Amino acid sequence: MIYFMADNMNKFMYFAYGSNMLADRIHIKNPTAVRIGTGKLNAFRLDFKGFSNFWGGCPSTVVPDPEEHVWGVLWQLNTSDLSNLDKQEGVEKKIYVPFEANIVTPNGDNVLSRCYMLVNQPAKQIPLPLDRRPSKAYLETIILGANESGLPLDYLQFLNEILDNGNDGPKMPWSKREPQTTEL
Repeated sequence: MIYFMADNMNKFMYFAYGSNMLADRIHIKNPTAVRIGTGKLNAFRLDFKGFSNFWGGCPSTVVPDPEEHVWGVLWQLNTSDLSNLDKQEGVEKKIYVPFEANIVTPNGDNVLSRCYMLVNQPAKQIPLPLDRRPSKAYLETIILGANESGLPLDYLQFLNEILDNGNDGPKMPWSKREPQTTEL
């Protein structure tokens, strides 16, 4: 399914809650993405599972949970980027599955958006076990995107409290971390 804008059948809305919240990250494969604003996915929680060789840790997902919500970014993309987005999310490899979600904006509007969740959903575990944690680079990218987008302070605090797996992950162009040095 494609979630078209009412005034333009060549565009669709996408809700990003992970690394694609950061403009530099989403534009690598999706050059038409325009940030529309922030929004909240109700009755879902943010979680991590699987292993991304690229990131060196677990990628994020959303999991149905009536007690939780996930903040993220609403992007408007041209339909020409839909296959790029699906490929980036591993839809063909059956890693993630797209779904339709009503995203609630800060002013109370509902925006029908494309969203993705892992096919193999994780069970809730607090704290996250080491084998379910993201790498430092992935977590940093999520937090940078959340800050750049202006997500609520309490949600930023929640993101900053997520434990990483100790793996630096790839050095990204937007990274604020200093490269690791080895003492001899």
